[in-house]
Amino acid sequence: MNHKRKMISGLKKELLRLPGYMLVIIWVGFTFFMIGWIILASFSTTREIFTGNLLASGLHFSNYTKALVANKGLQNVINSVIYTVPSCCLTILVCAPAAYCISRFSFRGNGLIQKLILIGLAIPGIMIIMPLFSVFNTLKLSGTHFTLIFLYTATSVPYTTFFLMPFFAGISPTYEDAAAIDGCGPVRCFWHIMFPLVQPAIVTITIFNFISKWNEYFMALVFANKSGLRSIGVGLYQIVSSLMISGDYAGMFASVVIVFMPTVVIYAFLSDKIITGVTAGGVKG
Repeated sequence: MNHKRKMISGLKKELLRLPGYMLVIIWVGFTFFMIGWIILASFSTTREIFTGNLLASGLHFSNYTKALVANKGLQNVINSVIYTVPSCCLTILVCAPAAYCISRFSFRGNGLIQKLILIGLAIPGIMIIMPLFSVFNTLKLSGTHFTLIFLYTATSVPYTTFFLMPFFAGISPTYEDAAAIDGCGPVRCFWHIMFPLVQPAIVTITIFNFISKWNEYFMALVFANKSGLRSIGVGLYQIVSSLMISGDYAGMFASVVIVFMPTVVIYAFLSDKIITGVTAGGVKG
């Protein structure tokens, strides 16, 4: 009897969850359908796209060749890699030690620094674009790859530091005590013990920063709008505008696939690390 009651109770709970399951299934199906249709359209001709007969004449890899070479899509991809990878690495090198010091040590100004971090989170990025543009023009620092690398790093500091602080705060102090007994100084203790312990959080925030900077548009438009400096977001807008005028919708979809495919791959292969990093509150000793 108890077993049957448990089965009936479990069945009732699943039935109550059924509408939620249906919504998730519909959303996932719609997403896969849209992504699949865009990928198939990128290998078709413009005529096949408008007639609905995708891939009727076979695979047209020339769409990607045109998007990467003729429309300078490859150069835009390289520029985006130059912007995002160094900025993500520099952000971790700056924010990880900062988050560790703020969360583990009591010193004068600690509370003020935390308040400034929260203020930095509250300020919309678009509000600082024009002042930064004026400063960089005055200092003659605009027009190089370094400009966006610096800006992407600086604008990522508040959120990254705020994200990492709870993870360092949740680590047991016994690690530091044991390291001090063995003669390990604070700097060495951080890089050899504390930093590896928060690797799930480091990986997660790095993925978030990479995706946000890879898809960033407005700052790249203002500070890197020259032909040789355009990021993939700005380059995609230019390509889409020109291809829509010329009527080459197949090439346009190929450009779109080139832009979103890296983020899709990252989510597909690193989704478990993202979930672990978000749900974990630090390593408990």
